[in-house]
Amino acid sequence: MLTTFSPEPYVDFTQDEPRRKMLAALKQVEGELGRSYPLWVAGEAMSTSETFKSTSPADPDRVVGVMAKANADLADRAVQSAFDAFGEWSRFDADSRARILIKGAAIMRRRVYELTAWQCFEESKSWLEGYADVCEAIDFLDFYGREMMRIGGARPVTPFAGEENEVRYVPLGVGVVIPPWNFPLAICAGMTTAALVTGNTVVLKPASTAPVVAAKFVEILHDAGLPKQVLNFLPGPGGTVGDALVCHAKTRFICFTGSREVGVGIFAKAAEVQKGQIWLKRTVLEMGGKDCIVVDETADVAAAAAGAVAAAFGFQGQKCSACSRLIAHADVYDELLDRVIAGARELTIGDTTSSEDFRMGAVIDQSAYDKINDYIKIGGQEGRTVLSGGNVPPKGYFVPPTIIADIKPNDRIAQEEIFGPVLAVIKAKDFDDGLRIANGTEYGLTGALFSRDRARLDRARHEFHVGNLYLNRKCTGALVDVQPFGGFNMSGTDSKAGGRDYLPLFLQAKSITECW
Repeated sequence: MLTTFSPEPYVDFTQDEPRRKMLAALKQVEGELGRSYPLWVAGEAMSTSETFKSTSPADPDRVVGVMAKANADLADRAVQSAFDAFGEWSRFDADSRARILIKGAAIMRRRVYELTAWQCFEESKSWLEGYADVCEAIDFLDFYGREMMRIGGARPVTPFAGEENEVRYVPLGVGVVIPPWNFPLAICAGMTTAALVTGNTVVLKPASTAPVVAAKFVEILHDAGLPKQVLNFLPGPGGTVGDALVCHAKTRFICFTGSREVGVGIFAKAAEVQKGQIWLKRTVLEMGGKDCIVVDETADVAAAAAGAVAAAFGFQGQKCSACSRLIAHADVYDELLDRVIAGARELTIGDTTSSEDFRMGAVIDQSAYDKINDYIKIGGQEGRTVLSGGNVPPKGYFVPPTIIADIKPNDRIAQEEIFGPVLAVIKAKDFDDGLRIANGTEYGLTGALFSRDRARLDRARHEFHVGNLYLNRKCTGALVDVQPFGGFNMSGTDSKAGGRDYLPLFLQAKSITECW
């Protein structure tokens, strides 16, 4: 009998044993940098004439891995092979599929420090952020495996005399999974295994800035016993490979996490019925956010400031749940702002592969670096820059925490997703004004309210329009089956990853009646 699911615990890197294990893992991974990784099609590892490099954001001259590069022809072959493998895999016992995930979680648990180290090199995550990412991946596999065991088989219906009636969930077909780079193991693993454990076959196109971690994930699933032909691994450019996969007539569904722009494009392409296509494609889309923390005049200002610093600048603000707007009641605005500035000044910045002491690493690449700095300039024109600059390493894409005060609700940096360590601070006249500002974007992913007023906390439950609402805590850090994750409006289809409603998104219900 399996144990009851519970989230994987974190470690304290100030303690000797976790610190020693992490340093050893970093040394091990450093010795493996620059290796080549194949793509997988039809159960076979393949090299290609064209390749691309994954480099470290903290040191762009450091090659993390060399990836085989797919093209549109290989995308077509991958979908065809997944389609051919679907019949057998879809009839594979649901409990047996679930046990592959649970075995995969056990392998990840044994390799947790190594997988954390890979993220320090490839994404410049801090030790704790990288470790938390691996823990979330473990949680996804453990939870989805147990969930498949729960919902597999016949579902209860109302009995009717003279007949046997049942409803069963059956898989959809070939799924295309397109994960983001910012949670290179957790979200990649969550989306892919949800599709696989429900009996679908998958073509996984990893983010081009996080392909090595994705390759490690594929290795783990193979080690856990996943038949190689049911998961095709296809690194390559989104403009050619991604579009070919999304538009293929035999693609049954697309599971995507990323930007609003790309998500909307996938939604539109998936809606077009291709020649030979006999279904309407399903889309599971998790897109951007313009998340906020609202602080009223009754709040614990110190706690709110600590929450804002953690949510705005954790992993360099590169989370769709990150706090990019801090909305403060006029009576506490100045005090809160001073505390947030002081907290941000204490953050250390550097190459996280060298030390746990760095709370912030580099942003993901040159494009992100340029975009974030452009927004910092825009913010300086729209408001009052109260924190920017500082000492950073001479090499790498490092952006220090930036705070811009006196921003108006409709300013660009209050409306557009920046995806970097930039916090816009907005003054609210009263609680109603703060709630109006919070809801005043096209997104609706995460939000938080710090208040001691019970009536306001209860109003927020109904009126604060986000998929994940946090009361008196930061707006980041959702845990699997504790805070199922997904947002409203242009934040996506509110898929609630890590929740009990998630696996049915990859299934369809079939009613079966036998008359006696």
